[in-house]
This record gives sequence, C-alpha cells and structure tokens, in this order.
Amino acid sequence: MEWKELQAALAEQSYIASDELVVAIQLALSLERPLLLEGSAGVGKTELARALSQAQSTKLIRLQCYEGLDSAQSIYEWNYQRQLISIRAAADDGVSREQIEKHVFSKDFLLERPLLMSITQDKSPVLLIDEIDRADEEFEAFLLEILSDYQVSIPELGTINSVTKPIVILTSNGTRDLSDALRRRCLYSYVEYPDRTTEIEILKARQPNIDFLLACQIIDFVQKLRKEDLEKTPGIAEMLDFSAALIGLGVNDLSHDPEILQSAMTTLLKTKTDQWNITTEVAQRIAGQAA
Repeated sequence: MEWKELQAALAEQSYIASDELVVAIQLALSLERPLLLEGSAGVGKTELARALSQAQSTKLIRLQCYEGLDSAQSIYEWNYQRQLISIRAAADDGVSREQIEKHVFSKDFLLERPLLMSITQDKSPVLLIDEIDRADEEFEAFLLEILSDYQVSIPELGTINSVTKPIVILTSNGTRDLSDALRRRCLYSYVEYPDRTTEIEILKARQPNIDFLLACQIIDFVQKLRKEDLEKTPGIAEMLDFSAALIGLGVNDLSHDPEILQSAMTTLLKTKTDQWNITTEVAQRIAGQAA
C-alpha cells in the first residue's frame, strides 16, 4: 500500500492525517520499525493507532503506561487462583509434585498481557504503547529488549518467539525526556494540532451533515481558544464534543446566544481555573473573532 492509499484508508476511518505523518507511518510499516509519536495531549496520537488498526483490518492491543508499570502488567502473569485450585485437586487425586508443577506452569494458566499478546497473534496487530513518558526509565529499558528481539522469556516455559511482528506505535506527551536508546530504536514524528483546513475536514468527517459556516465558526473558535492562557488546552476530541453539543442544542451561529455557548463550553474547559477565566465576555470576544 502506497502512502497516498494509506492516507485514503485512514480517511475512511475518519482520521485525517497530514502527508508528513502518513509517510512516517508508511516507513514504519515497510521498515518494520516502531513509530514514536510525540505531541501535546489531544492531538490525535492514540486515535491514529485505532484508525490504523481498522485500516489494516487487524487487532489493536493497547498498553497504557503509568508510573510503576512492570512485567506482570505488561507481559504476563500466572493465574494464581486457578493454579491453587488445580494444585489442591491434583493433590487429592494423588498426583506427584513434578506432574502438578508441570501442569500448573503450562500455557493453560498463563495470563497474556499486551506485550506477550502482541507477538502471539496470527496476523500482525497494532501494538499501542500509550504515554510511554509516564512509565519509569527502568521499564523503558526493559521495553527496548522486547522491541529488539520480539520474544519473551518465561522461566517456567522458556522463550516464546513472535508468531508475527506487531506494528508498534508509541506515544508521548513530553512529560519527561525519553532515552536516546529508545529514540534510536524508533522512527519519529511530532504531531501538531491540525491547521484550520485540516481540522474543518476532521469535523466534517465526524459530522458530515454540519452546516459549513457553523463548522468554520467552531474551528475558528476552538483554535483561538487554544491561544488563551489555559491549564488544559482542548484537543480534537474536545472540539468534536463541543460541536456535538452545539448541534444538539440547536445552535447555528456561535454569536447568537451567549448563555448556550457558555454552557456548551463545559466540553472544552476541563479545569475549574479555565472555566473561571474564560468568562461569557471572553467567550463572546472569541466568538466574535470566529464569526
């Protein structure tokens, strides 16, 4: 699939991707390399992985990173409850210790977590390692080993090699610096907020029946709002929620009813400080500019 075809396939999943981003994805697919997507929260990094899995007609496997993430949550763990039940039942039947141990440490009792699950699929899945910057540096180093060999060593079972190599997408919001080793291992693309034309296309893809003038007003309003001094800048998902709220409220002009506009902004402003600072007067000023 050429990059233009991939771009069209993503668009069919309502994901409007820039040429630069699609080329980065295409290179990651052809070179079988992980792709690191960096950018502000809300620019569509996670949604890209979902759209790519749908465009490729394959499974999406997501590993949400957080501080303290370890192998038990990311690779595998044993189903201890089932093991205990099986041990008790086998002991009552007079099964030897060696047989019991061999039985309870078989794949029947193995709980696959995202990293192991991603290498045991019949068709290459999209493995989304979301917000890698939230994980510890120790986990990042551990992840490098997995991404180098695409195999997992389980002491009780031995080495499990990959059936297929997953399509790996890593995302980062930039909350901490990632290691040079991880960056060298991955292809890289920085995802910006979309420009006006692209964001209008995104809105029309999700709301195909929206009035074009209203769509332009919404995008102009949100893009100007992002330039305000906010604690939490509204992303694309918030913009789509905002548009759905306005359509549901029967709004066809942002400057028409200040109270309704202010009510709809609960979809855009996600902190008390932001809601306090973006008053009705400020919203009307922005709406006037948007109009």
